[in-house]
Amino acid sequence: MAEAIFRELVRKEGLETEIAADSAGIGDWHTGNLPHEGTRAILDERSISYQGITARQVRPADWDDYQYIIAMDENNIHDLDLIRETPQGLKVARLMDYVKDADEVNIPDPYFTGNFDYVYELIYQGCNQLLDHIKLDHHLKTRSGLNE
Repeated sequence: MAEAIFRELVRKEGLETEIAADSAGIGDWHTGNLPHEGTRAILDERSISYQGITARQVRPADWDDYQYIIAMDENNIHDLDLIRETPQGLKVARLMDYVKDADEVNIPDPYFTGNFDYVYELIYQGCNQLLDHIKLDHHLKTRSGLNE
């Protein structure tokens, strides 16, 4: 869900050539599968594309390929630390770390809770703030030419 939402926000800002997003899970049990049907339903309701998104497992090369690795919760952060030490310059954080005064610090897994609407709202809020952070951090100009 987060990858699809973030990609949509990046697209709306006209930054597709500047920012790439990919998602991966700690485990390999869903590798190759489409997003969960609950995720697809909520994205369809909001006309957010998930085309081309399939599950894959986190790999150590991700630490070399990306400038940000964003996790949904503290358990993910712990598991990421076990996979590979974070090199200098890479930012590893929870998505909600980018939301000032967030009601939640960890995003609950809707696979277990069934609350896809609530998770969508948290992820949307986090992705908006993460994108704002990236735009400022990298001096990116949006389609309108403004750094907000």
